[in-house]
Amino acid sequence: MKRHRPALAAFLACLALAPGLRIQAETMPTLSYLAQDAIDLLAILPPAPRSGDARYEADRAIFRATRVLADTPRWQWAKNDVSEAPADMLRNYACAAGIELTPALVPVTTRLLVTAAQDTARPNNIAKRHFQRLRPFLIDQGPICQPAPEVTNSFDYPSGHTTLGWTWAMLLAELLPDRATAILARGRAYGESRVVCGVHNASAVEAGRLSATLSLTRMRTSPAFQEDVAAARAELAALRNSPAPAAERCRAEAEALSVSPLQ
Repeated sequence: MKRHRPALAAFLACLALAPGLRIQAETMPTLSYLAQDAIDLLAILPPAPRSGDARYEADRAIFRATRVLADTPRWQWAKNDVSEAPADMLRNYACAAGIELTPALVPVTTRLLVTAAQDTARPNNIAKRHFQRLRPFLIDQGPICQPAPEVTNSFDYPSGHTTLGWTWAMLLAELLPDRATAILARGRAYGESRVVCGVHNASAVEAGRLSATLSLTRMRTSPAFQEDVAAARAELAALRNSPAPAAERCRAEAEALSVSPLQ
């Protein structure tokens, strides 16, 4: 999973050096909003399901039932949602936001989202290493939407992709409150793509959303975070009259994502 996520310092350096980007040296952030020991997810998250309990069997049933989604339009969007690259993440939320989003257009917002996501990932990875739950395709056979070597050697619970997607969704909903419903729905679908893909259990996706919410709640006390949120809000406000994403693309996304693996 981490191979898709660029190092924050390198990404921010590219933002600063790339021609035409509206970012100044004085706006470059500290590399974290959240202290290492700021939150203990292991004291809050429910434990990962274990063999024989009801949640474990429910996860297995969902994995088996959702293999019928292979090669459907929803499957293709699950493949689309594999990438954690900031440019791809911004594109994924553009329809929900109602404006085109690229690192070049919103460098301050991108910096906020990438920094916050790094911070929510850190305690989430501690929980992953603690629970060491196997991914669903290693328990039951079935097709998955991304190459197995990319995910076989990392754990299931809580879902890191979901933590990432929900971090972005919650922050974008805060920055664009009039678009909050659509943005949060896209964030939910981003996590559900991991169930469709077959690389995370449903319980891991639920835990990933909770993980992101808990870490973000703690993060909101950071003065640097508060300053960057204000700057990102102003940046997005200046773009509200810019062209919306292509309607055809947004219709295709909405139609495909209306299929939930948990229905």
